[in-house]
Order: sequence, then C-alpha cells, then structure tokens
Amino acid sequence: MSFPQGTIHDIDFKSNELDETLSLLVYLPATFSPLYNYSLLIVQDGKDYFQMGRLARYADELIAEKKMENIIIVGAHYRSVTDRRNKYHPAGEQNQAYIRFLSHELVPWIDKEYPTTGMGKGRTLMGDSLAGTVSLMAALKYPNIFGRVILHSPFVNDTVLKAVENHQTTSHLDIYHVIGKEETVVKVSKNRDFLTPNRELHELFKEKGYNTFYDEFDGGHSWKYWQPDVKRALLKMFS
Repeated sequence: MSFPQGTIHDIDFKSNELDETLSLLVYLPATFSPLYNYSLLIVQDGKDYFQMGRLARYADELIAEKKMENIIIVGAHYRSVTDRRNKYHPAGEQNQAYIRFLSHELVPWIDKEYPTTGMGKGRTLMGDSLAGTVSLMAALKYPNIFGRVILHSPFVNDTVLKAVENHQTTSHLDIYHVIGKEETVVKVSKNRDFLTPNRELHELFKEKGYNTFYDEFDGGHSWKYWQPDVKRALLKMFS
C-alpha cells in the first residue's frame, strides 16, 4: 500500500562548535504547512535511520493512517567510523562539542527555519548504539531543551550510569529503551557485553523515577532488529 510521501531535503550545516560542515537530512510530512507547529525528532546516525531504519517510510505510513502526529525529522550523520566515535562516545574528543552543537546551534536553527513547538517535550533525540548514548547524554545535560529520547541498544559504561545517577530533573525526560537478548557479545564493539549494562541502566531509570518504556527484543546488535522496532518507537513517542 502506498502512502503520501513527505519530502526529504539535504542540507549542509556549518557548525562553529565543531568547526566543520555537517550533512543533515530534513523530513517534512506530506501535509506540511507553515501554519502549524510540529514536534521535532533529531536523529543521530541520520542516514542509517533513513536508509536502513526506513524512518521516513514508517513516518509516512503512520501519519497517513493517523496513528501518529505530524512531525519534523532532522537527521545528522557522521563522516567516518572514527569521526562517529569522536562525536558520540562519552570519552570522544568532540563529544562535548557535539552535544553543544545539538543544543546551542542545531535546535535554535531548526526553531528559526521551521514551525516547531519550541518546547522540551516537543523535542525527541534518537540513536542506535553510540548514537543512542550521545542522545541520552545530551538530554541529561539539557533537560529543558530535550524532553524525550529513543534508545536502540545504547552503549552504556560507568560514565553514562553516573550521569543518570546525578541527573535531578527526572520528570522532564520520557525514555524509550530497547536492547537485544543476544547482545551479550557485540563483535563490532570488541565483543563487549551490551545487555548487562543496559539492564543496569533500566533499573537505574526505574529507581530514579523516569517515565520509561523498556523491552528486550529477540536478536542482536544490528539493523536487522532495530529496523522493525523504529515503527514501534514512533508510535510510542508520537501517537
């Protein structure tokens, strides 16, 4: 079945925080109008979510079926595997600069260029693996800017757990969090165990009183399993 398709625009964005030009993808729903205000979804690993995650296709479908609200999606992408780690990993050289880029540069630009709600709960960050990690860390650091986060198998270490433990405004953040039952040995991350620390993260979310959805899917650390879950994530956050 075909659905009305939104438009996707390629945009080069000059970041002063990162001292580079980033490649952005901006999705506007098929019925987009400057007369309405829209919730915003900012996606790390942007091209991966659009291509392998079928993000725009799922959005088109759910919006057409009136199962989710109209949203604007902005995807930010990395230049290389090394660049991705530098920006997304908590110990990455550009990690803090990337988080400042999201909050101090990208959000103000989007709010200026597009009719967004301009509220924390109207902005969601999303990412897989390290892209999920930086999304969570940005939301923790700027809870008044980002009110929701979608995490697909995030990388979790002591730095991440400590940031959650020290976070005070838990009522400001809604969390969608999934991890695969087979993610005890993740080959792309030096055979690291992702499942155990993600379970610790979930327990910490519960202890702290976050509004969180958590699930363990049958599968491992790959788009084969994240792709079908993107649709559910959209429904949970934007229905």
